[in-house]
Amino acid sequence: MNSSSYLSGTLLAIALGTVSATAHAGKTFDAVKSKDQVVCGVNTSAPGFSGADSKGEWAGLDVDLCRAIAAAVLGDAGKVKYVPLNPPQRFTALQSGEIDVLARNTTWSMTRDVSLGVVFAGINYYDGQGFMVPKKFNISSAKQLKNAEICLQSGTTSEKNVADYLTTHGIPYKSVVFDSPEAAHTAFFGGRCQVISTDMSELAGIRTQNPKADDYVILPDVISKEPLGPAVRRGDDEWFAIVKWALFAMQNAEEYGITQANVDQVKTDSKDPNIQRLLGTSEDMGKLLGLDKDWAYRIIKQVGNYGESFDRNMGEKSPLKLPRGVNNLWNNGGLMYAPPVR
Repeated sequence: MNSSSYLSGTLLAIALGTVSATAHAGKTFDAVKSKDQVVCGVNTSAPGFSGADSKGEWAGLDVDLCRAIAAAVLGDAGKVKYVPLNPPQRFTALQSGEIDVLARNTTWSMTRDVSLGVVFAGINYYDGQGFMVPKKFNISSAKQLKNAEICLQSGTTSEKNVADYLTTHGIPYKSVVFDSPEAAHTAFFGGRCQVISTDMSELAGIRTQNPKADDYVILPDVISKEPLGPAVRRGDDEWFAIVKWALFAMQNAEEYGITQANVDQVKTDSKDPNIQRLLGTSEDMGKLLGLDKDWAYRIIKQVGNYGESFDRNMGEKSPLKLPRGVNNLWNNGGLMYAPPVR
């Protein structure tokens, strides 16, 4: 066969989806296997996303994603080291190799995506920025915040969002900036500022942790788009794919009705080709990621699907009791949409 015929045949095979390949998982995965541990950068002051209890047990939506990655690549969701990071530290820790994944309720923005040497691997929570104030002020709208002192976190998108919104509406204010979320929270509840502004989910979380939660109100104004998701270092496409598809596996599992409780039965009984590919009972999709065929089965069995993770960390089974809203699956009125496993 001449080179032209070979090239034509290869292009045709690619177009028809008949080329198969086994991926090498890349340098980050090699390092993960060597240390037998996934190192995840996380938040310590974002209830619902990540946090440790008195026994040192970590839980949260971002924590579950870290556990899903470990289940897929190391066979055990427990093989995760959690590294607490404040906003200014998080990208440096990822860039330097201190962590393998940044799963710290981090907003995917253009600046971060193209200028920091990192790449976002998906969205696991659609959020927006808002404001919380003491109820005694009788404020019902952000447009009533004239001359307010607003607690903000440095190294976040919050500062710019507040400036954009209030300046656009001609509302003077004073920003009071803190290096850590904990410091901003403490200052607000201590009366240092009349207002605190951050993601709506974080406002709901910190309010539930305050003994006088009913003394505070979250205003209805949502002033920004905050798509939150995991990030990895740019340049390791194989690791990027693994992290991305760990999230997609959880989302696809919810769409197909596969849970921790029924995954074994579904794996045995299902005749749906989509489910068979996901659970490794037909085509071996894991080899495309440098993994075995049970990579997604382990995620579901050990961690659960996306809906299960949301319910126990953010939803009705959690202290936050946040509605799914736009974080519902695409076929249930939301924005969560995972590419198919095929």
